[in-house]
This record gives sequence, C-alpha cells and structure tokens, in this order.
Amino acid sequence: MSLLGAVRQLLPGPGDYAPLRRSWKNDLVAGVTVGIVALPLALAFGVSSGAGAAAGLITAIVAGVVAAVFGGSNVQVSGPTGAMVVVLAPVIAAHGMQSLALVTIMAGLVVLIAGALRLGRAVSYIPWPVIEGFTLGIAAIIFLQQVPAAFGVPAGASTNAAVAAFQSLRATDFATLLWPVALVLVVAAIMVLAPKLHPQLPGSIIGIVVATLLAELAGLPVARIGELPASLPAPSLPFVDPALVTTLLGPALTIAALAAIESLLSARVAASISDTGPYDADRELVGQGLASVAAGFFGGMPATGAIARTAVNIRAGAQTRASAVVHALVLLAVVYLATGPVSRIPLAALSGVLMVTAFRMVSPATLRSVIGSTRADTITFVVTAVITVSFDLIQAVEIGVIVAAFFALRSLAKASGVHREELPGPAREGDEQIALFRLDGALFFGAAERMLERVGAIRNVQVVIIRMSQLQILDATGARVVAELVTALERRGVTVLIKGIQERHLKLAARVGMLESLRHHKHLFAELEPAVEHARSHVQRARQAQSTNDGGA
Repeated sequence: MSLLGAVRQLLPGPGDYAPLRRSWKNDLVAGVTVGIVALPLALAFGVSSGAGAAAGLITAIVAGVVAAVFGGSNVQVSGPTGAMVVVLAPVIAAHGMQSLALVTIMAGLVVLIAGALRLGRAVSYIPWPVIEGFTLGIAAIIFLQQVPAAFGVPAGASTNAAVAAFQSLRATDFATLLWPVALVLVVAAIMVLAPKLHPQLPGSIIGIVVATLLAELAGLPVARIGELPASLPAPSLPFVDPALVTTLLGPALTIAALAAIESLLSARVAASISDTGPYDADRELVGQGLASVAAGFFGGMPATGAIARTAVNIRAGAQTRASAVVHALVLLAVVYLATGPVSRIPLAALSGVLMVTAFRMVSPATLRSVIGSTRADTITFVVTAVITVSFDLIQAVEIGVIVAAFFALRSLAKASGVHREELPGPAREGDEQIALFRLDGALFFGAAERMLERVGAIRNVQVVIIRMSQLQILDATGARVVAELVTALERRGVTVLIKGIQERHLKLAARVGMLESLRHHKHLFAELEPAVEHARSHVQRARQAQSTNDGGA
C-alpha cells in the first residue's frame, strides 16, 4: 500500500455516512437519547476530576464531534470518562488548572502518533481477566472518589482514592451529613427504579432534576455546581512552560495509554454488539488523539470512547456516526440555553449518578465467569484489580499482562512434552540400542530445559532419533537447546538423527547452529522410516565393527 493510500485510510470519507439516507431518523433519536444520558455524566466527571463541570461539558461537545468524524467506529460515543478522571485528578491536584490544557494536548498528540504508526491492534493482546480486573478497579476508585461530595465534606489530602475517602470520613461533620446523603439516595433510587418502569427512561436525568428541585424548594444547605459558561469558549493555545512540559511528560504518557486502551476496548465491544460494521483500530486512535487535542484548545480534558454511552447509542438504534454528532449538538444546546438551571444542580446529586454508574460498570455475571474460569485467570483478575485501586492504572495493566503471560507460558510448557516411542514395525535385533523421542507442543525457553534433561539422561544407546514433526512452536532458545543436546550426545559417541523438522522452523534451526551440530547433513530426515532404517544400519555396522575388533584381538 502506498503512503497516500495509508493516509486515506485514516481519514474520513463519504462511506462513513452511506447508510444515513435511510437511518437518519434512528440516528437523530439515538443522538438525542445519548445526549440526555451524557449530560449528567459529563458534568459529574468534570467536577470529580477537579477540572470543573464546564470542562466536562466542553469535552463532551468538542471531543464528541471530532472523535465521531475522525474515529474508526461508526457508533462510538466519546467524551470524559471515569477512567480518565481517575488518572487526571492527581495531575490537576499536583500542578493546578494551568496543567489541564497542556497535558490534554500532549496526551492527544501521543495517541494521534500511535494511530499514525499503526499501533491500534496492540490492545488485542490484553487478556480478558486483565480488562475485567482493570474495570473493577476503576469502578471502585470512581465510587471512592465520590465519598467526599456524597458526605458534604472536602476531599482528603491523599492521592489514593481509598485513603482520601477514609480521610474525608474522619473529617465528616455529622450535623451536615443528612442532606447530601439524602440527595445521593434519591438519585440512586430513581436510577435503579426508572429502567424497571420503562427501559427508555433516563434515570440519571430524572434523578438529578428531582434532587435539584428538592434542594431548591427546601433551601437545602448543599454545594452546587456553580456558574457555567453561557457559550462555548474560543479556542486558545496554552502557555507552554518547558519545565512544566517535562514534568507532565510522564502523566501525559499515562493518560495517552489509558485513552488508547479504553477507546479501543470500547470500540471493540461496540463492533461485537452492533451490526454497523467493523471498526478501524488505527483510525480510532487518530480520531481520539485529535479529539483530545481539540478539547485541550477549548479548555477541556482528555477524551476517550465511552462504553456506557456507546451502548446506549447502539440500543437507541444508531447506524452511523451522525448520532454521536447529534449527541454533541444536544449538549451544545444545553450550554447556550440552560446553563442557569444546570448551575444549581447539587454536587451530591452528581455523586449519586457516578456511584450508581460505578456499580453498573461491573457485571455480577462477568465476575462469576472470571472467578469461575481457572485459578490462573482468577489470580490475574484479582491482582489487576488490587493494583489498580492501590497503586497505578497503567502499572495495573502492565502487571496484569505479565501475570497472565506467566500463567500462559506455564500452561504452554505443561502442554509440551517429550515422549519415548517404540520403533515402528516388527522388532529387530539391536533395536534396544536406538531411542526414538517425539517432541510435542512448544519447544521454547519455558520448556526447553526439561527436554534437555529428559533426552540427555538417556544411557546405553548408540542412536537417538528426535521427531520434531509434531512440534508447533520453536523459538531460538528451544532450537539452541536442541543444538547443545546433539553436541553433547555426539560427544558421548551417540549418533543423533533429526526427523520431520517443519519447513517454517528450518531457517531458525540453521541460524542457531542446530543443523550444523549434526555429525552429517544426511542425518536430517523428512520421514520416519528412512530415519529408523538409517539408525538400524548404523547399529549393525557398529556391531560388525565390534565383532571384527574382537576377532582380531
């Protein structure tokens, strides 16, 4: 493929909207539905991150449009998400609001470059237990982050969500506890009950409206969102301080990795539950990168694909990316027409929305499936979840993948084997001097030493035949171990014949010296029968030579 063709694949085209003539009504309804669902989440995630409700709303609008147009999924809805809040909040707390636009743009550029370099498929190497453990950990952090607002107290000083929640509880004034907790319970109850009355009822919006009316009519002493911009701010370049850029490089890489992982996982799930066509992983990264860059210019926060909003979009009948654009336009209308009422929403009501959202992120059926699968998957799941809550999100994914890889390699090593077989056909005199070994499964660094010990321990034979036709995986370590084994046996006077090495393994075997270790190039066989006949003739010649020596003596 030419460079121009590769670039075209990463850019929007007329085909993105091919079904729009027949699907525009569904896309319009889906976009309005998602916009209603996204409003409280955008506000809540903005507040929870420390960037403010306005930043969350701006991100949902700007990033929502850009990701929809340039992204690789036909039905993905993007904006601020819980996972991004978890990693962004400590950055804002440590470096202030002046870091928001800069770290958002930096992270967006990293994601954009990753897409341009065709790194989108890397997410397919993340095991399912790691994804579920990561999701559980994020859900726990989101819930814990809402504890201060739910109890009407300032957040704790710690950057760890669990510790900060405990610190907040210790500072709670129980005299002011009643009203924030009551609003949280009202919102949670409505969100739980609304879908049972009708699946299309937007429980989060209804809950927030009811909680806001209660707070206004009763004059409750609870914190509110506060003033919001009455229009979309003009884009501007952030002040670039070289020292701050250096400081934010690590957080930006973390945010970029998280944005890429979450967006691609969301797009993959969306493609599996809808019939709107596959997604392009590399183009999705380009779109999400551009979305975060654009959001940063407007004062927003990093954006990712949002699986909850995407699922609502699909269930509402979306067929093209026009629905995600409509969702952003609905939120834009809120900015120009309804900032007054929105500014009066109690923070405790938003906490209720996020607490319920956190619970819904984790499916009990999925938990049972993971924990009930295998011990290795259960350990991987638990380790990933614990590290996510206790330490760092990206470290959790990295360690989770390492743990999963360890168990996978151990299983692969156990499935590999070395088996001694009987020689084919009727037994002949001297067959006891021939040992036939079959290698199964994988001969790699995790299993090679066991094979070396098993075959190398053979005694009282003159010929060893190593069958490699059943060997599915061979790495450099495995090939080198075979070479060392052949050399060691030949040094002891044992002739080694290799049978059935697969053609795809020949180049590697030649490079690491496995073929050179054979006494003669004719000791490499494609079929078993010629190898056995050669071994038998070798034994007979050795016996005849021994008889001649004995007679001469």
